[in-house]
Amino acid sequence: QVQLEESGGGLVQAGGSLKLSCIVSGPFFSMDDMSWYRQAPGKERAFVALVKWSSGSTDYADSVKGRFTISRDNAKNTMYLQMSSLKSEDTAIYYCNARARPSLFARHINYWGQGTQVTVSS
Repeated sequence: QVQLEESGGGLVQAGGSLKLSCIVSGPFFSMDDMSWYRQAPGKERAFVALVKWSSGSTDYADSVKGRFTISRDNAKNTMYLQMSSLKSEDTAIYYCNARARPSLFARHINYWGQGTQVTVSS
């Protein structure tokens, strides 16, 4: 069973930086991509950033372009999100997502972590 565990959330002042990590554990046959999503109070979960597992190519929501950097370390089965120039509107629970195949003939499954709280004080 694939499991995701986020870490690195916390309280930071506006303009500050924070780095989130997401560790993948458990067996899987292949990983397509991993993403970060976030959910602010009273809002729906929203896409933040994505990294393709094999190529490392990335994609970002417009709201975080130029401020956030997503990366991965294949050897450590870990994904990161470096967040800089944080704003109060970045306050949310940040969730790790992985799209992977658990076995050769299985379909891709979306796996989710439990989330980590990021609070930006103004």
